[in-house]
Amino acid sequence: MRRFVGLFVLGALATAGVVAGVFAPGGSATPARSSAAVHITVKASEFRFVLSKRSVPAGSTVVFNVVNVGKISHDFKIAGKKIPTIQPGKSAMLTVKFSKKGHYPYLCTLLGHASAGMRGTFSVGVAAVKPPPVTSTTTTTTATTTTTPTVTVPVGTANTTVQVGMFEYRFELSQTTIPSGQVTFVITNKGSEVHNFAIAGSKSGALLSPGQSETWTVGLPPGSYNGQCDVPFHVERGMVTSFTVTP
Repeated sequence: MRRFVGLFVLGALATAGVVAGVFAPGGSATPARSSAAVHITVKASEFRFVLSKRSVPAGSTVVFNVVNVGKISHDFKIAGKKIPTIQPGKSAMLTVKFSKKGHYPYLCTLLGHASAGMRGTFSVGVAAVKPPPVTSTTTTTTATTTTTPTVTVPVGTANTTVQVGMFEYRFELSQTTIPSGQVTFVITNKGSEVHNFAIAGSKSGALLSPGQSETWTVGLPPGSYNGQCDVPFHVERGMVTSFTVTP
């Protein structure tokens, strides 16, 4: 009987030792892996994205912090999710759970931005894809020839103020027939993206964020004039106008 009791006690102690080895701080049990999200900074500019990290393990939850370091609006789309369009100097966050291995394309969905270079591939559980070479994209002001006579035409003596409202993707002028002379344009961005107002061949205004305005005066001789937004691809979306200056 005493032998049986002794064996029982030894067995209990052995079991306790195994339990202690599992739960004691110095035990050999493997701790649970952290499920913290991976934070990746995405810098958007004209016209490319720069990611602080281009690959993660499969099963990762990634928080993309998209920062617009450019001069015009951009957005960011990946794995079927997209941030709203953000203005220069602004940022937005996008959280994506990547459950499967593979290559996930990302891009800016604004017209023409992806084809200009704002696209790439993000890798999950596989080797990162080498980013495409950075090409120098020069934003130029389109110098469309107007129908203003090439000979010197005297500027009239009128003083006129024209209100210019800028929207997506159109202009509203308070008048489209203007007497020749000094014309003061009061330009206000009433849209939700960056725009400017340029008179082809005469004057190019500053890029204005939503809600901003500017005023400038230019002497215009008689003729027909074209106005446009110099922001890339905005002309293609219809952001043009015209007006006539009479003698």
